[in-house]
This record gives sequence, structure tokens and C-alpha cells, in this order.
Amino acid sequence: MTLRLWPRSLVGQLVFAVAVMLFLAQAINFVLLARGQKQQALAHGGGMAVARIIDAIERDRRGDFRPARNERERHEERERAEKLSISDQLPVKPAGAVRLPDLATYVAGLLSETDARAETVDAWMLPQRQRQRLRGPTFPDRAVIVVAKVENRYFSVRTRIPAGGDRLKGFLVWQTLTLYLLLLIPVIVIAYRAARPLRDLTRAARSNPALRDTVPLDEEGPSDVRDLIAAFNAYRARIATMLSDKDRMLGAVGHDLRTPLASLRVRVEGVEDDKLRDKMVASIEEMTAMLTDILALARSGAGTEVQERIPLRELIGELAADYGERDKDVTVGDVADVHVLARPMLLKRALRNLADNALAYGVRARLSVTAAAGRARIIVSDDGPGLTDEQIRALVEPFARGEQSRNRATGGAGLGLSIAREIAESEGGALTLVNGDAGGLSAIIELPVQA
Repeated sequence: MTLRLWPRSLVGQLVFAVAVMLFLAQAINFVLLARGQKQQALAHGGGMAVARIIDAIERDRRGDFRPARNERERHEERERAEKLSISDQLPVKPAGAVRLPDLATYVAGLLSETDARAETVDAWMLPQRQRQRLRGPTFPDRAVIVVAKVENRYFSVRTRIPAGGDRLKGFLVWQTLTLYLLLLIPVIVIAYRAARPLRDLTRAARSNPALRDTVPLDEEGPSDVRDLIAAFNAYRARIATMLSDKDRMLGAVGHDLRTPLASLRVRVEGVEDDKLRDKMVASIEEMTAMLTDILALARSGAGTEVQERIPLRELIGELAADYGERDKDVTVGDVADVHVLARPMLLKRALRNLADNALAYGVRARLSVTAAAGRARIIVSDDGPGLTDEQIRALVEPFARGEQSRNRATGGAGLGLSIAREIAESEGGALTLVNGDAGGLSAIIELPVQA
């Protein structure tokens, strides 16, 4: 499984980018501070060691190391002995001491600038138990021994290096946390202020544009986001205006066509040839039914019907009872006790279209309802031969028919599934066609469950 480190949301990306850049900046800051602290430690400890070595060399040259004559001089000699020793042999490395090549190189460089040029320089950091004696109570340090070979004599001096590594790390940790709080909180607030209107805009863009009773989105967030929302509101208003004009045009067309069809129906009654009259009446009725289906498809997302909280158990029971009164083989299976928010008349029309298809192609229809993950699934199943995947994709398009003849008695106008799909989508759901495991086809309308 691939680990996704880059977040998908706008807020997550901004916070992640700022956090990473802040971390990199603090890492660079730590490196620079650590180098500066190291140079400071070398200058402090190395300079002190060089001064003591030069003083010891000059005193050795003058023969100034005479025996102590009183208690004060003996005390000073003991203190000097703790910090300085001179011998003709290389001193033994203290047990547990750690070599410091950087300090040795630094001291050698300083000595090379004087007349006391050292042949070799070594530096060791004493272990913890030996450092305690030289460590001041308020000045944490690390005790160090520096040995320089000058004129075939070994000058060993003690010095100290500030121990600030842990303090520096602690300071940087608190500094980083403080910067994160000072920077990330405003970034999160600003990003959320910009992302919340964008999420609302995304939900509105995904909604059905045929729903013309929607409220314009509030223009919130930064100026760029407000301009985008304003453009979207204007765009959706233009779509609503176009759809309203289309509905008025279709209404006028439907009215204008029904009037001559009704007139033809009356005149056909005067035809004396019964066989010819029946064919003419059938043609007029087919045209009227097709016109009704076309207008229903065009207006499936419109209308003044208000959404209601519908108990699916009652709706399915009423639908099955209507078919039973007409001696249609429609049965009811398991029905979950759930409610959905929809327009009752439109939802009934969609289910009737699905049930009519099941009766036409599968002899009988079975109605059932299941619920899972906050979604209700209204299932209309039949015992027909089923469909191929290509036929399933084609049948939800307008004027597509499972039976290829143009006879309405066997195949209709091919608008039933299209109308059902448009109604399902206008209610915030979807229509899918699935072949059953034991044969037949199941048409499923999936809608959000209302608590």
C-alpha cells in the first residue's frame, strides 16, 4: 500500500507546506547555531589553553619554577599543578578520556602564530567523574586536557569548554513549538476561511442544476473566492432562467399539440371503416402517450411539488396495492423501515416506470427496500433474461428500448428508465441496473436516509 504524505485538502496542503518549511528553517538554524556554539567553545577553551601553554613556556625558559617558600606560595603551586604540568615524556592519556581533534587543531593553529611553535598538539575531554571537580555550580562545562610538545618538552594544561549542547537543543525545541503555534494557527484559520466556502461551492456545483428553488450561496472568504462564488451564482441563475424558458416552451408545445390531437380523435370517430378507425385511434393514442412521456422527461427536475419525509414501507405498500387492483403480478419482499426526503408523486412515477418495465420484460415485479451506511435502496426485480453491460449503459438514455420494435404495446417509447433516472438524480440519489445472480434484472433507486 502506497503511503500518501501529501494531503488532498487545501487546508491540509497549506498546513503541511508551512510545517515542512518551518521545520527546514529550524534545521538550518540549528546547524548554524551549533557551528557558532562550537566555534565559541573552541575560542573559549582553546584560547585559555594557549595562554597557559605560552605562559608555561616562558616561565620554563626563565627557570621561574622555584620551590615554594611559604604557605601561600605552596597553595598557589598546588593550584598551578592542577592546571599545568611540564615533562620530558608524553603524558599518559587519562582513562576514559575522549580525544578532541578539532580543539587540538585549533590550539595548534593559535600556537603557530606565536614564537612557540608546537610540534604536536593533543586534546582530551575528561570523563564525568573528573570533570565534576572543575565544574562550577552555575557554569556547566566540560574539563579538557591539552598537551603541546614544544622544544622537546610536553606542556600539559587544563581548560574547560562550555557544555551547551543540551541547552541549545532544548531552546530550539521550545522555539520551534512557539513558531508552530504562532504561524500554523493563523494559517489554519485563513485556510479554513477560504476552504469552507469552496466546500459549499463544490456541493452546490454537484447538485442537480434543474432544481431551481435553490438559494444563492453566501459570498464569503477571500476576495478571489467571493468573486468565484458570485460568478457561480450568476451562472446558476442563468441556467435556471434557461430551464424555465424551456419549460414554458414545452408547455406551450404540449398544449398546442394536444389540441389538434384531440380534434383528430373526435373526427376519427366519424370514419365508417371500423378497421381503419381503430388504427387511426391507436396512432393518435400512441402519439398522445409519447408526448406525455417526452414532457415528463423534460420536466422531471422541475415542478412545484415540495419534498417530504416519506416512509418507504407505506409507499411500497400503496404502489403494490395499486397494481394488485389491476391484476398485475407485483409482490412485496423485505422492506426496511426507513424514511427518505423526496417528492412523493415524482418518486411514485419513477417506481411505476420501473415496475412497468419489469412486468413488460420479466412477467412479474418484486419490490423490496434495504438500508445500509445511511442510504436506502429501493429494488425493483424481475424474472426476465437480464441484460448485457452494454445494454445496461444504453437503456438509461432517452428513447433506448430493450425491445427493438417501435410498438408501444411491447416496448413503449423508451423513456421510462430515463425518466426514472432523472427523478432519482433530482432527489439526490441514483438509478442503477444490475443483473441478478439467479437471472433477471434489478433496477435500484438509491436515496439518502432521513432520520
